[in-house]
Amino acid sequence: MVPCASPVSGHSCGPCSAAPRVLRSGQAGSAMLAVLIYRRHAHWATLLRLFPAVAVGVVAGTAFMMWADDAAVRTSIGAILLFMAGVTIWRRRPAAAGREATEESGEPPMRGSGRLKARSYGVLGGFTTMVANVGGPVMSLQLLSAGFRKLGFLGTSAWIFLIVNTCKVPFSVGLGLIGARSLLLDACMLLFVLPGAYIGRRCVDRINQQLFEQLVIGATVIGGLQLLLR
Repeated sequence: MVPCASPVSGHSCGPCSAAPRVLRSGQAGSAMLAVLIYRRHAHWATLLRLFPAVAVGVVAGTAFMMWADDAAVRTSIGAILLFMAGVTIWRRRPAAAGREATEESGEPPMRGSGRLKARSYGVLGGFTTMVANVGGPVMSLQLLSAGFRKLGFLGTSAWIFLIVNTCKVPFSVGLGLIGARSLLLDACMLLFVLPGAYIGRRCVDRINQQLFEQLVIGATVIGGLQLLLR
């Protein structure tokens, strides 16, 4: 399982669509599976810095969903994804050489400006994951910009989304986005999640760091375009 930006997430948009009702409750289960696989590679200092900002974003996203329609959600989230992808590409150019010395599961530095950037990504990640289940791309870009290598990226993001998606459940229930039918569909989706997790784990060791980062950024751009062009 490679919990990163996915173009599929572009389809789980809008407070009134069927997809979020299924994905909101099922994401906690898939994140738990990712944690079981990559738990030893998490960077807890980064997690602790991100969680307060993510919580603010989740609350803001809940308030936004009370009045926003599907068109407003798609436009706002698509624009956020494309903007953040552009910022990430621009900022990564001078940092490319410095990342080469980082260990595969190493801990990236986090200085003053880095902390501010992490909080900004955290708020946006919480907002987008609450509104349209696309917090993955935003948080993935944050981890890439912080210099995480593959396993550190996967372990840290797995814990982020296990905790965030679990905390989202009460908000989603209150908004009527989770019910008995969605939980039944989530159980059926496990039939696809399990083989996907196995294939992803086998593939991650065969993908080099540069290709891994390109896939994350490319999937984010595709997801943003899907939202804007729907």
